Amino acid sequence: MRRRNRIAAGAVLAAAASIALSACTTTGSTATPTPTRAPTTAAPAPSSTATAPAVPQLAPGLSAGENLDYFDQVNNAVIVANAAAGGREFIDALVAGGFDKAAMQVTPDRTAVDLQADSIQWSVLFNGECLIGQYGPASGGYHSQVVAPSGQGACLLGETRPIDW
Repeated sequence: MRRRNRIAAGAVLAAAASIALSACTTTGSTATPTPTRAPTTAAPAPSSTATAPAVPQLAPGLSAGENLDYFDQVNNAVIVANAAAGGREFIDALVAGGFDKAAMQVTPDRTAVDLQADSIQWSVLFNGECLIGQYGPASGGYHSQVVAPSGQGACLLGETRPIDW
């Protein structure tokens, strides 16, 4: 039995040695070649020719509706600069943007009992139509629209304050 064990042990040892040695020899390259970069002379990728959307500008000869984007741009810039902006900030920005101060109306920033107004409204009578803006927590942010003026030529009905600055 000892002879059988020796033969079996020898066979196992020979097989293990054979496997170990076969890993050391190669019949072909099994190593993964390291990639090298060839110099590239490809032309740069073509750039998109899409143009940025036009920035709205005041167009005095056009209708109020055609100037609504510009009106919104001016008002949104006020809100970005000061989220707690009041009527004066909107009026001043619209004047700086080219709108006629004499054609504007604005509601008070404070209520009759001296509380902060939940929202304010302002308007510009522009080429026979009214550009109206509204902003405040009660109105859910900023809103605007174009409407016809009242029979008396006003854009805002109810209490407004003088624009005397």
